[in-house]
Amino acid sequence: MDPRCKLLIVMGKTEFTAAKHKQQSMILVDINTPGIHVKRPLLVFGFDDAPHGHAEISFENVRVPAQNILLGEGRGFEIAQGRLGPGRLHHCMRLIGAAERGMQLMAQRALQRKVFGKLIAQQGSFLSDMAKCRIELERTRLLILEAADQLDRLGNKKARGTIAMAKVAAPNMALQVLDMAMQVHGAAGLSSDTVLSHLWATARTLRIADGPDEVHLGTIAKLELQKAAKL
Repeated sequence: MDPRCKLLIVMGKTEFTAAKHKQQSMILVDINTPGIHVKRPLLVFGFDDAPHGHAEISFENVRVPAQNILLGEGRGFEIAQGRLGPGRLHHCMRLIGAAERGMQLMAQRALQRKVFGKLIAQQGSFLSDMAKCRIELERTRLLILEAADQLDRLGNKKARGTIAMAKVAAPNMALQVLDMAMQVHGAAGLSSDTVLSHLWATARTLRIADGPDEVHLGTIAKLELQKAAKL
């Protein structure tokens, strides 16, 4: 975590008897409050994202003023949901950029590297796989655009189905494209000599950080069933 960070936003259960979506609160906590211990920075696939990465932090009998609660007690889930659509859609947009970078590096490598007497770019199997990567990238780009448009016009709640689709499609597409780019680069694609392995690790992380695929797939399926039930 960034050593300049002096303020934490902690979300925790403050009410055990209220409706499930009103049990959590978000609280501002001074990092120097007694009882807070930053135990260690965490690596993701061996990559250290310091100073902007994540850390393991323990809280033992930490006490903060009640006025540090954001928006109001029991509204933590509401705050989280308010940013999940736009915030995670932004991640989808960044994944498009990562995939484009992968396509660029893949093409450059294919035009330079020879295997079995001819350039990779002249290999029929490569051409087919590269074309499929471009198709998947463009399909995903349009889905993200549709999700962003619905978010602007209809709001987070009504756009949640399309946003969920984008959250599933974007990292999986990026992983497919980046994996292909890594394969074309051989051992270099797995090393830190190229940016590909780091981009791949980031894309794989987002399949969990932005909510597991299974959660989003459940949302998409439920909305489909609700449509059918209304007919």
